[in-house]
Amino acid sequence: MIKSAYIHIPFCKNICSYCDFCKVIYNKKWVDDYLISLENEIKINYKGEILNTLYIGGGTPSSLSVSQLKKLFSIINIFKLNNSFEFTIECNIEDITKEKLNLFKKNKVNRLSIGLESLNDKYLKYLNRTYKSDIIREKIIMAKSYFNNINVDLIYAIDGQTLNELDEDLNKIIDLDVNHISCYSLMIEDNTILKCNNVKQIDDELDFKMYKLIDKKLKGKYNHYEISNYSKKGFESKANLTYWHNEEYYGFGLSASGYINNIRYTNTKNLSKYLNNDFKREEEILTVDDEMKYDMILNLRLKEGINIYKFNNKYGLDILKMKNIQNLIKKGYLKKNTYNIKINKKYLYVSNDILVNLI
Repeated sequence: MIKSAYIHIPFCKNICSYCDFCKVIYNKKWVDDYLISLENEIKINYKGEILNTLYIGGGTPSSLSVSQLKKLFSIINIFKLNNSFEFTIECNIEDITKEKLNLFKKNKVNRLSIGLESLNDKYLKYLNRTYKSDIIREKIIMAKSYFNNINVDLIYAIDGQTLNELDEDLNKIIDLDVNHISCYSLMIEDNTILKCNNVKQIDDELDFKMYKLIDKKLKGKYNHYEISNYSKKGFESKANLTYWHNEEYYGFGLSASGYINNIRYTNTKNLSKYLNNDFKREEEILTVDDEMKYDMILNLRLKEGINIYKFNNKYGLDILKMKNIQNLIKKGYLKKNTYNIKINKKYLYVSNDILVNLI
């Protein structure tokens, strides 16, 4: 049963130096045409399910004009939402205005995800962000006057960044008192400005020290419920939990991915094709083994890990008899209790290596 939908808005007023997501520079005509195609895709594919979550990501959804945002909301008004729905929109700090916040609230948005990335002007410039840190506090206060459920993103492990500088960023974020924080180690990805400038990853040892510092600073204030995510009680991201629990969801828009009826699909990344209503790029039809791998990989990102009973019941086997699981438990990388198998907390930092070994 499909209970979630992701909608991709690929437009940005500015291209960040680290970003490898599917994005294009804002162009009014392209946005107007894109919204027409998006409406077509949704009308063709949405089957009227009652959804738990809606998530508008990007790109930068908040880069759209007020009139374009009104058009977007009129399109997605087709979705039926349950009584306890979570409706998130991603927003850049410089786009936060009373007019847009009021528009979001009027159209059922109840969660903001704000890409701060850094609270240090030196690193904001390095990441090619277009604002200064002195506006952050007043913008967050403004956002909190409209929304209780707010996430902020933090990027760390930036070339040249010190532990003291990260500590200062964390103190400032904690002082903002938002209910959710996502912390991402900077990855130098292909097709980014940083990669073109031959920037290298920072030393692994320093990266690990930064990871431990984040965990130490946020411990007791936030629950570390997923590898990169921290929340106050009751404010875990329902949309992201859909993905990590390997549940079905719609993906609409350029490059959007979805998972429906045992098929994982990804839409085209070609804007011209999308504007001509040629939406899909590729599909992966999953075998039972594929489904098991996805379940294990995604569930192990979460603090509680794999629910042994649910897994065994779903696949008709005993997960504790699987050799790769047994080996990782023996080596101490995985821990098990009566109900769950999860990554040993002290190895969360190298979770990707553990997941590779698992499959």
